[in-house]
Amino acid sequence: MQQGKVASIWEEQQGLLFQEKAFLVAVDTGVNAGWTAEESLQELAALVRASGDEVIGSLVQRREMSHPQYYVGRGKAEELKAAKGVLGFTMLVADDELSARQQRSLEELLKVKVVDRSSVILDIFAQRARTHEGRIQVELAQLEYQLPRLRRMWSHLSRLGGGAGGARRGPGETQLEVDRRVIRERIKRIRERVEEVRQRRETAARARQRGLLPAVAIVGYTNAGKSTLLNALVGEEVVLAKDMLFATLDPTVRRVRLRDGQTVIASDTVGFIHKLPHQLIDAFHATLEEVARADVIIEVVDMADRHASEHRLTVRKVLDELGAGHKPRIVALNKVDLIREPIGSLRTRVVTRDDQHVVTISALSGEGVDRLRDVLAEVLAELWPEVDVAVPYSAGELLARLRERGAVQFEYRENDVRVIGRVPPSVLGDLRRATRR
Repeated sequence: MQQGKVASIWEEQQGLLFQEKAFLVAVDTGVNAGWTAEESLQELAALVRASGDEVIGSLVQRREMSHPQYYVGRGKAEELKAAKGVLGFTMLVADDELSARQQRSLEELLKVKVVDRSSVILDIFAQRARTHEGRIQVELAQLEYQLPRLRRMWSHLSRLGGGAGGARRGPGETQLEVDRRVIRERIKRIRERVEEVRQRRETAARARQRGLLPAVAIVGYTNAGKSTLLNALVGEEVVLAKDMLFATLDPTVRRVRLRDGQTVIASDTVGFIHKLPHQLIDAFHATLEEVARADVIIEVVDMADRHASEHRLTVRKVLDELGAGHKPRIVALNKVDLIREPIGSLRTRVVTRDDQHVVTISALSGEGVDRLRDVLAEVLAELWPEVDVAVPYSAGELLARLRERGAVQFEYRENDVRVIGRVPPSVLGDLRRATRR
């Protein structure tokens, strides 16, 4: 018996190390502007590799719409079956979210594991989440993804039930209902914990507002260089930056010094991606509310990626869903150190007429980062009222706060300090009281 336990443990360990051989498939309906199906599959291949599996082949079919049963047409489904016999793939990955029926039909036909892009992204998030907050948000997204797909897991048992007109339910159907109830209860509990996360973040945000620190959110497509930029702004490595998809899931908040001693709070956020699962947006809403609360958004764009324009469309869509599309925005055109063609032609394709503040940078080398600090200070100043007041020397603590929080210049005079510039609205009350005294 003990030997059997040892064998079972060894088998479990081997299962954890098992690498799937993945075959990718996409249906090109022509609706994804700027993306061909082949290009979308290239990104999917990078996602599959990021999840730890191997890609051994791919197939694209052009159709007006995906097949309701097999995703691809019946003929292509048979070709996939033949390809499995030749290549020996162990997992099929679809580029679009599959219905429970499509997933079940392909598994029955191919006798392999069948997943879709959303499932791969959720798996990467589950592997990368390090904090308690990140883990519960990923688990919530996974459960909400699994709930409508439970039926296929028990279809092999549901046939055991008999009775005219389905009067008696089989054990499979009973287990299905039990599992649904368990998952719904688990979802309810996790949503309560996510709400606690949201409330804690809201409390922290209020504390920052009381401290009069402006908030800046760094957003962008996955692997655009957001973490590298935060490190460059802070002046030290506060976030582990890697050249990989979804390297950062857990948000990082740090103080950043601008010009003339001004300080802001900058937060690094999870990257967005083409066809981002809606479950993730919903589950990470508590974290992404940092974006909605920000005074200014820095959108980081990977200029070395030929899909930079399409990446910006994805980012804009997610910002609109978060209710942050109207926020003042600085576009940071990143990775210019990797560009071999004239940057002007690239800017023409990527920058739009709505972009009022654009800075060319290399977050890795530091090129343009000081200019970005200056532009950030200018944008923040535009949001605040102008002042030109005399503050007594006795209000030393207020003067220190004005230097740190506002965009001001001091003129030291015999009896007072002349303060010229712009200050956050929340400090105006203290400023008026000091000047009246």
